[in-house]
Amino acid sequence: MKHTITLAKTAGFCFGVARAVDLVYQLVGAGEPVTTLGPIIHNPQLVQDLAQKGCQAVDDPLQAGDRTLIIRSHGVGRQVYELLERNHIRYRDATCPFVAKIHKIVSEHSAAGNPVIIIGDKSHPEVQGIIGHCTGPCFAAQNMNELIILRKEFTNEEKNDIIVVAQTTFRQDLWNDCCEYLKKHYTNIKIFDTICNATNERQSEAAALARSSDLMVVVGGRHSSNTAKLLEVCRTYCPALLVETAAELDRELLLRSPRIGVTAGASTPADIIKEVLQTMSEMIKNQDEELNFAELLEQSMSEKLYNGKRVKGVVTSIAPNEVQIDINAKQAGFIPLSELTDDPNLRPSDIVEKGQELDLIVIKVNDQEGTVMLSKKRCDSAAGFDTITEAYENGTVLEGVVTDVVRGGVLVLSNYVKIFIPASLVSNTRVEDLNTLLKQTVRFKVIEIKENSRKAVGSVRAVLNEEKAAKAEAFWNQVEVGQVYKGEVKSLTSYGAFVDLGGVDGMVHITELSWQRIKHPSEVVNVGDFIEVYVKDVDKEKKKISLGYKKTEDNPWEIFKNKYAVGDVVTAKIVSLTQFGAFAQIIPGVDGLIHISQLSTQRVAKAADVVSVGQEVDVKIIGIDLDAKRISLSIRALLEEQEAAEQAQIMEEAAAANNVTITSDEDAPAEAEEETEPEEVPAEE
Repeated sequence: MKHTITLAKTAGFCFGVARAVDLVYQLVGAGEPVTTLGPIIHNPQLVQDLAQKGCQAVDDPLQAGDRTLIIRSHGVGRQVYELLERNHIRYRDATCPFVAKIHKIVSEHSAAGNPVIIIGDKSHPEVQGIIGHCTGPCFAAQNMNELIILRKEFTNEEKNDIIVVAQTTFRQDLWNDCCEYLKKHYTNIKIFDTICNATNERQSEAAALARSSDLMVVVGGRHSSNTAKLLEVCRTYCPALLVETAAELDRELLLRSPRIGVTAGASTPADIIKEVLQTMSEMIKNQDEELNFAELLEQSMSEKLYNGKRVKGVVTSIAPNEVQIDINAKQAGFIPLSELTDDPNLRPSDIVEKGQELDLIVIKVNDQEGTVMLSKKRCDSAAGFDTITEAYENGTVLEGVVTDVVRGGVLVLSNYVKIFIPASLVSNTRVEDLNTLLKQTVRFKVIEIKENSRKAVGSVRAVLNEEKAAKAEAFWNQVEVGQVYKGEVKSLTSYGAFVDLGGVDGMVHITELSWQRIKHPSEVVNVGDFIEVYVKDVDKEKKKISLGYKKTEDNPWEIFKNKYAVGDVVTAKIVSLTQFGAFAQIIPGVDGLIHISQLSTQRVAKAADVVSVGQEVDVKIIGIDLDAKRISLSIRALLEEQEAAEQAQIMEEAAAANNVTITSDEDAPAEAEEETEPEEVPAEE
């Protein structure tokens, strides 16, 4: 097999890194005592070489002492410069000019009151330095999930210009996606494309080389951001291997790959790249004239089993705790239940069946007993990890079952791989007891891949937030005033209740909860209640919605109008006293005024002399103004009617006693007849 090795044109130090490294070596060579604030670059070999020459890295500027402190190409925040000046510490600034340009942009715009969004890894020293030059609102996000979360936290209600910059080593394709998202969801966006030209060119060359290669070898430090980005780009098109030195090269992998491409991170020294290329050349030297190495390796190993070897086997029998396997070898193969699956609820018969062929990995060979322990789950996990990695790169949503609660989170089994999900990411709401999630099926996204340990970190919250954002967008596209929704009460405040309408929260003001006056929303609703509300007002631009809850048919004035009229006598409760009378509640929500002149048939100096709060009294409705919501009541009218009735009763009783018919004034003749004197009767003698 003929092999070709192609080195990318721009592999190795970029301008900014070369400038910083040259400065340090120049000062060390001149005998000046120097130290660097953090490793000068993310390359352990070069950092170790400098340490041997007396240049140690420090984490705190105050640790520099009387040595000259070198600020590395990543740059630092404004507060570090102030600390150095305040403590009279000598320093040389090796900040990359491209990074310094970002500092200038964010410093000027942040001072003007404009919020800043940095597309990059907030844990990276370069991004931390950029943040240190912002005096106002500042946010960092390195992927679409973090941008979606940011959109919920930062709404830019003040409508200020939003300044957007990028970490210099950020991937160009991801930067483009992030910019499109921001332009779609925010107004007044000002974008500064601050990705270093060298970074962009390096990634483009790596992608082009990977398209025509069977294997890419990426040379660089494992903690180097730009090297990690190169590895991601290369793996999009072909298998890729990250090595810090030539000692980490995989000979077997190289010999299986006819076309090999090589690139290197911006912090990788030229001598390490040269050593890797020379070692690779020696490994594949004269291969075109010799028997294919992979074939020789397979021949030498075909007769001997060893730990880690992949084999095929056929299930011969199934026991409760293990499975017997024929692997066409002198040893008897078996798979213990623990190596079949991580799911404690499954039995061997649930997983395999007799006669089934399986892909397996050798775990332990015991020649004395003539047995070989095999693993199905590890083989499945190896293949499953490729699926997990692909889902990470594509942002695909995965599904899995929560199998374990561990320190700081849970483990979810998906594609035969256990993914760690931190407690803060198991939901978009607080989960007090993680054990309640055991055996539940969850949907999640992979947010981090640890290649060296073949471990992954996932987030359920990212999926829930994306789904909530999608629901919210659909909601705002169709919501109109007057529409009715059934939602869940999510929280209560002193001024109202917030109701989840399905991805969007609306507020029912306290005055819209009840027709009666209430002191707190909890008098009407509780958190967790499902209530029917209607849209009173909506502001799609500010994403605010006002809701109504009280119904027209429950309006106490409507009830009063249908039930009462002028002249009706009702029993009312005195609810308050004033200088001009007393207010009495007829029905809940409707009060009437008993004017001070209507409290009694006698002159009243103050209402408290006649009635008291809480007292129930009979009143007569003497006036109704529904438009002004005013009702006039009278106790006096009832008293006068009662007195008139009592007077009539007395007269009737007196007339009955004297056998006289009493008529009302209306029955009397218009003119009374002239009275005549009785005739005088002479007295008897």
